[in-house]
Amino acid sequence: MIELNADIGEGCDDAGLMPYLARVSIACGGHVGDAASMAAALRLAGEYGVMVGAHPAYPDRDHFGRRPWAASANEIAAWVTQQTEALAEQAARLGWRLAHVKPHGALYHAAAVDPVVAQAVAGAVAAWDPTLTLVGLSGSRLIAAGQAAGLAVLNEAFADRCYQANGQLVSRETAGALQNAPIMAAQQARALAHGEPVTALNGESLRIRADTLCLHSDTPNALNIAQAVHAVLNRG
Repeated sequence: MIELNADIGEGCDDAGLMPYLARVSIACGGHVGDAASMAAALRLAGEYGVMVGAHPAYPDRDHFGRRPWAASANEIAAWVTQQTEALAEQAARLGWRLAHVKPHGALYHAAAVDPVVAQAVAGAVAAWDPTLTLVGLSGSRLIAAGQAAGLAVLNEAFADRCYQANGQLVSRETAGALQNAPIMAAQQARALAHGEPVTALNGESLRIRADTLCLHSDTPNALNIAQAVHAVLNRG
């Protein structure tokens, strides 16, 4: 069965999602998070034997890291390194190591399309720990940059988000951006897991490679979505 992942440590019901997840990305001080929240998220993941990784973001707490941010490659690399180190320090205190890095929000989307941003993120991860896996939007610039930097990569797809015809995610500001009906999210998850076409917002069909499927804890009906997705994937 394809693995499910979620972004946690963001003030939502993380515990409810944990039984369905194989991997979590923990907010580490950019868009949200501090030492206490990171430690709590790590302990929760440990209770369920879930792999943990860093979820670095633009340092923009006012907009939850979801606003485009003008920054140099050096600044982006520094933010990724600093935030990953912050989580790794908390993990080390519990005797654990990080498994991956996955950018958050606007940084994730910028790295998907902008080669400068993608190379800054991938380069920072490779320089800090080349054994970490880089998680990024399937088929994106970030995936290519990670491979070029010698990193293992995971092409990420989404059960609870709608796609544009070009494979990019529909902006959260657009009506219909979220798949918040559990049955629809489950149907999309099954299609992605089996390499079948999914339907873009404009009605076109597209195929998306999926090594890992993301669920968002802040999507309406998040727990019901997780249960429905997990059930349909277990049915094969």
